[in-house]
Amino acid sequence: MKLAARDVERFLDQPEPAVRAVLVYGPDAGLVRERAGRLLRAVLGDVDDPFRLAALTAADVRDDPARLADEMAALSLTGGRRVVRLRGGEARAAEPLRAVLDDDSGGDTLLVLEAGELSPRDGLRKLCEQHKRAAAIACYADDERALEQVVAAALRNAGLEPEPSALAYLVACLGADRGVSRQELEKLILYKAEDADRGVSLADVEACVGDGAPLARDDVALAALSGDQAGLDRALERCYGVGESPIGVLRTVARHLQRLHLLALRARSGTAADEQIRKLRPPVFFKHVPIIRGQLRLWSAPRLAAAMELVTEAELQCKSTGMPAEAVCSRALMRLATAARAGGRTQ
Repeated sequence: MKLAARDVERFLDQPEPAVRAVLVYGPDAGLVRERAGRLLRAVLGDVDDPFRLAALTAADVRDDPARLADEMAALSLTGGRRVVRLRGGEARAAEPLRAVLDDDSGGDTLLVLEAGELSPRDGLRKLCEQHKRAAAIACYADDERALEQVVAAALRNAGLEPEPSALAYLVACLGADRGVSRQELEKLILYKAEDADRGVSLADVEACVGDGAPLARDDVALAALSGDQAGLDRALERCYGVGESPIGVLRTVARHLQRLHLLALRARSGTAADEQIRKLRPPVFFKHVPIIRGQLRLWSAPRLAAAMELVTEAELQCKSTGMPAEAVCSRALMRLATAARAGGRTQ
């Protein structure tokens, strides 16, 4: 079965006993690891119990295809439900897994598969989405609202209260990988550990949280929609230099376009742009407010809709045409920058 987003948290805390295999996949490797770890803890409690946890690799499945079925059929020597954890075996796991899922001989061992991004046509993904004894959980990079909730919850659990500017900066800097986001938040929490002031200021965040790739992706969006070709080139170079994917860059630009489009539609009601920007959630990083204000003067709602179509088409080309993804991404963003200089008319 394909788990809906609203059902994921409940399932992670209490996996259904009838489910024999859970595929946790997606481009956000940190979120894949986090959710797989939650499944293990929900079933095992102690994830270091060697009698109830078996770890397999792609090489194990490749060298001995029957190994998966053997591990799934094994009994725990100490009682309790067992878990088999398979990492990186998606290319060869579909057929062995189908045999396990179709086996009616009993057993309750849970298989947790961790995989990267899989297309809808991928055999393993299709199997886990369609089989009644399997489940598939997609893990994509946090959108702004979800990231704001992750950040606020982590700081709140540590007894910290971020100022709006600090929260906006964190949302701008983090988000490409849930694991990296957690690490950066842990650095901030440690930084504030001995501070009697439990508030988190922008200065606190700037002191210990880097402005890595997520912020560079935002710089790409800001430069492209402002017509700043030189700034766009610099931001793209930073993104590619730290291993950011062109699709991730395009999706960040798409989210920025969506926010601009929402603001442009609201502006038709006569509400001042500054007031509309102030009402956005998650909040806009204060240094970006004048840039967004300027972009709203360049782009009308219909032209923003056309720009969103251009970015969507570029992502499809990255996935399907075989052309170099970086070249496709760069060309689409250059078209946006040119359109911005021409008043928002995409070419």
